[in-house]
Amino acid sequence: MAKVQCSTRRKSKQYRKRHGRKMPKNLEVVNPDAAGIDLGGAVHYVSVPDDRCAEPIRHFGCYTPDLQKMAQWLLECDIKTVVMESTGVYWTPVFRVLEQQGLEVLLVNPKHVKYVPGRKTDVADCQWLRQLHTFGLLKGAFVPPHDIAEMRALWRHRKNLVENKSKTILQMQKALTQMNIQLHVVLSDISGVSGMKIIRAILRGERDPNVLADLADKQVKATCEEFVAALSGHYSSSQLFILEQVMAQYDSLQRQIQECDERVENYLSQFDSKADAKSLGAHPKKSKRYKSRKNEPHFDLRTELFRITGVDFSRIDGVDCNTAFSVLSEIGFNVDAFPTEDHFVSWLGLCPNNQITGGKVKRRSTRQVVNRAATALRVAAQSLCRSKSYLGALYRRFAARLGPSKAITAGAHRLARIIYRCIKHGYEYVDKGQQHLEQQHLERSLKSLKKLANRHGFLLVNAETGECVCA
Repeated sequence: MAKVQCSTRRKSKQYRKRHGRKMPKNLEVVNPDAAGIDLGGAVHYVSVPDDRCAEPIRHFGCYTPDLQKMAQWLLECDIKTVVMESTGVYWTPVFRVLEQQGLEVLLVNPKHVKYVPGRKTDVADCQWLRQLHTFGLLKGAFVPPHDIAEMRALWRHRKNLVENKSKTILQMQKALTQMNIQLHVVLSDISGVSGMKIIRAILRGERDPNVLADLADKQVKATCEEFVAALSGHYSSSQLFILEQVMAQYDSLQRQIQECDERVENYLSQFDSKADAKSLGAHPKKSKRYKSRKNEPHFDLRTELFRITGVDFSRIDGVDCNTAFSVLSEIGFNVDAFPTEDHFVSWLGLCPNNQITGGKVKRRSTRQVVNRAATALRVAAQSLCRSKSYLGALYRRFAARLGPSKAITAGAHRLARIIYRCIKHGYEYVDKGQQHLEQQHLERSLKSLKKLANRHGFLLVNAETGECVCA
């Protein structure tokens, strides 16, 4: 009896390997002309319906001619829609080649299809994807248009360059500290004008602390005596060599960032205009004491975004041009792919994920989503902690009630909704002020007190005027 069971199990595995897993017969066929692709680093496995080809499962290489052969074979099999998982960056060339051939390509989340019983093989995966898509059980992920994807790649590359530049600044500070040159004590930023002048003078061979101290700008708060004491160190040949090489890396990255900014500016100039840049007023957050951020692009990004979208994102508290462009480079300059605000914040992973079982909510925490736009909004929300605006007061109220981490998520959620409304409807954001939030809180408190007093049969009396305020 045991031998019969083993042979039956072995036959079922072989059948499943050849023909895929069985699906329930009562499911309605939604996409009969569907194919599934299991992506890999060197080989892609493709599955089509059994009645389309004598060999319904084939594998193709990753080279461009192989991808073109794959697309041609799918067209010969009368395939109209293709589904595949978003595996790393392997999906990008396959997606572009199939899309150019007029095929509908759906990119799905691997989490939606990976919890499947049975043996894990490439052949079984492409069959399972095709079967799920045939019965309409998969939902495609958001993929931006080609022009937005090109701009997004440049902006992501620029962010990596900025992060690498910040690492070189830390390495320079480490080399100076090991030589007991405490430049970071007298300067808040050693990569500023004064810091760069002093470091470059040291690399040119200057060792006199008085001469180095004279290179500092007059607006620096530290005194000349403090500079002389901070710059009186013991110079090491090895640390000077490290400092010289790190400075060369810093200059190289600075040039690369500027070249990347020029390329981004050229891409932005290709988009149509929705508003006249001349109608853009002065920067609402700039004042006489305002200093531009060092990581801002080398061109007027605020004017370009206003020209393309017709929205001045700098009016939104906590949001600057870099943050706004980080969001727009991920979704594009319109939000047509997201029907409502709820869809948008859900895609960002900034809304509660209510998991209900047995009629009870077991978990409300947000989904763990890796989204660069959501990360930018979280950073922007964190900057609201000291803002004297409506959003700043709202963030502080969230933090007092929910804690800092949940307040950041709630603030990012609110910023996402504001950005969606501005892009969708062309609204101009106007700050209501923190007094407006306090007035709202006072009105809600008074309303709840009235209800409580009426429920228990009491009268609510104003202590100053003596008038009854119950409804």
